[in-house]
Amino acid sequence: MTSTIPWRVVVGIGLLGLALGAFGQDRGDAGSQGGVAAYRPSVPGTRAVVTSAHPLASMAGAQILMAGGNAADAAVAIAATVNIVEPQSSSLAGNGFTTYYDKKNGKVLSLSMAGAAPRRIRAEEMTEATLNAGMKAAVVPGHLGGLIVLLQRFGTRTLADVLQPAIRYAEEGHPVHAGLASGIAGRKALFGQFASSAAVFLPSGRPPEAGELLRMPDYAAMLRKLVEDEQQSARGGATREQALQAAFDRFYTGDIAREVATFFEHHGGVLTMEDLAAYQPEWTEPVHTTYRGYDVYSNPATSRGGIEMMMQLNLLEGFDLKALGPRSPAALHLVIEAIKLAKADVYKYVGDAKFTAMPLAGLLSKDYATERRKLIDSKQAMPYPPAGQPSMFQRSTAAAAQLAHRSGPVFTERYEADPETTSFSIVDAAGNALASTPTIGGGFGTSVVVGRTGLLFNNGMRLGSTSPYPDSVNYVRGGQIPLLNNSPVIVMKDGKLVLAIGTPGGEGIGQTQLQALVNILDLGMPIQEAIEAPRFILDAEPNFYKAGAAVTVSIERRVPADALRQLEAMGHRVRQLPEFTAAVGGMQGILVDLRKGTMAGGADPRRAGYAIGW
Repeated sequence: MTSTIPWRVVVGIGLLGLALGAFGQDRGDAGSQGGVAAYRPSVPGTRAVVTSAHPLASMAGAQILMAGGNAADAAVAIAATVNIVEPQSSSLAGNGFTTYYDKKNGKVLSLSMAGAAPRRIRAEEMTEATLNAGMKAAVVPGHLGGLIVLLQRFGTRTLADVLQPAIRYAEEGHPVHAGLASGIAGRKALFGQFASSAAVFLPSGRPPEAGELLRMPDYAAMLRKLVEDEQQSARGGATREQALQAAFDRFYTGDIAREVATFFEHHGGVLTMEDLAAYQPEWTEPVHTTYRGYDVYSNPATSRGGIEMMMQLNLLEGFDLKALGPRSPAALHLVIEAIKLAKADVYKYVGDAKFTAMPLAGLLSKDYATERRKLIDSKQAMPYPPAGQPSMFQRSTAAAAQLAHRSGPVFTERYEADPETTSFSIVDAAGNALASTPTIGGGFGTSVVVGRTGLLFNNGMRLGSTSPYPDSVNYVRGGQIPLLNNSPVIVMKDGKLVLAIGTPGGEGIGQTQLQALVNILDLGMPIQEAIEAPRFILDAEPNFYKAGAAVTVSIERRVPADALRQLEAMGHRVRQLPEFTAAVGGMQGILVDLRKGTMAGGADPRRAGYAIGW
């Protein structure tokens, strides 16, 4: 596929590159002085905007858009490229969620791209180590299948078109980012355990250096197999949808699936052909709430973060955050308390709907929020609370938790919450929009490249995504989809698109997206300022599954010292983070100005985020 890039796009990219350079040199002094609201400019667009966690991925999406593709087409190009340039954060053998706005029908939809635990998994055969890494940590890869389904329903281009940028980067190589080089070096021992992994990440017997070309020829070959089946089907008279299905089937039931299953069998895993063949991505109604006249949409379970955000917004709607002002200790306190209350409920009730009956209507009820809001003391931090009774606030009397069983070992209560995920947002020339947050789980997922696929598989069984407690609705169970916090957001007002935004960040996804929504919807910040504004994340010791856990507010130190002292005086345990840190996510978003008819993209400097406008 070839395309001509309009000159005004090239100029925009060049200016952003200059801004990035200036940011890297000056952010410390400027941040400490508070002299600017944002260090990068928002990136304007009138026809389309794309923003992702890596410049090459954003360019791949922009190329598709400028060649006539739409948001769904560009999303596949970005995701396939991220697999190469950010393999520590995302993989086509990973999982995730997409929130999609279809301009033609005026509908917002949720796409679950999350696979289930292998049916042969047994909790009593697992340990903390095998849950978190290695062959038994993997769940069914949902991301690739979800992308094909997205392309079937809303795309206009072929796989041959949208995979072309990724194939080129995989074959020719891309210059390794310093963060990726460091991550590979830190996992050298793990990658060295499998020849398939060493071939990709230790190609010369050592980790690549920053700026060195990294190639993924097996990954390119796997993508070419998918294109081959699509094209053969099309030549045989198949419809576009059927041709894409042929590619889907080759991965989940064909020779690629056989290679995957054989590799797992030979190396002690339990993922089988039957597990792969059973997978189907799911289009569902998103979770939704209203907030100060806006309609906010995100993903239902098995996303925990989407439900969490809706509950947090419902709780905060009862307070005038704008009057309190940005970074004020009073406003920060209220947001912190709302996060605690929401987490207490989602960690109790939210799980795979095939295994538990969730009181979803109650959790999202405005009346329930009103009742729970009474627990917030405007002057004093609450302990991490027990869950409430949301089933009392819905018509259905279904049990809140119907567990398949309650037996099995208790795993370690203390586990690391790894923030390695990615996110991207797109608005196309027709007005369609999506925000997508795929993940490989923890950094580099299982740390095992599976056979000749070139793919790292996700470690979806890791603690946090699964619960350490046998009586939890989210305990380790075969066939159950573990929870993700991934919860990209679409915001509408009076039926018109306002915002597409998402972030990585593991445990912090719902928390940090909430803060961005407050920055934009309450405080009126431009998109880049809203993304760069100092953020915090709550951590719990031992974990958020346990009522009474000790909660720490880890916050970027650009927040005024006096505000931090006042939070401590309210009873919050506060830990200062560096001025800008990926520990609080790496957000990408696009904000539409309904009055002016323009839009702007923002990209997070906490990672290698990059926005391109057309």
